[in-house]
Amino acid sequence: MKKNNFSSIGRQGGASALTMLVMVLFFGSLLTLVIKLGPVYLDDITIQEALEGLEGTEGLSTMGPPQVRSLINKRLSVNNVRGFDAKQISVEKNGEFVVIKVDYEVRNNLFRNVDTVIHFKHEYEMKGK
Repeated sequence: MKKNNFSSIGRQGGASALTMLVMVLFFGSLLTLVIKLGPVYLDDITIQEALEGLEGTEGLSTMGPPQVRSLINKRLSVNNVRGFDAKQISVEKNGEFVVIKVDYEVRNNLFRNVDTVIHFKHEYEMKGK
């Protein structure tokens, strides 16, 4: 004869209050990181796409560094990248190639006196038409 033990079912419960508090704090801090750091990475992807889009631009190899920097600023302005300074772009001529180096960091305040520093560095060598 099989004996059912229904008394143990009554003692089962869900997560404790401490476990729920830890889970809320963990997912809350993860959500805060995504909200604060996500736009920085999206802006960097936009900057990369704007610079990669210069490949094959008409007359790129004949432009001087200020003209290339102005062209990059226009592309970033169209893509709504506002917090980026064009002085962080280095444009050099190497024969018929244009070498563009981008080296910058973004500082973000997470909360109170806790900050994040994100460093980006990209280098492109391209040739115009």
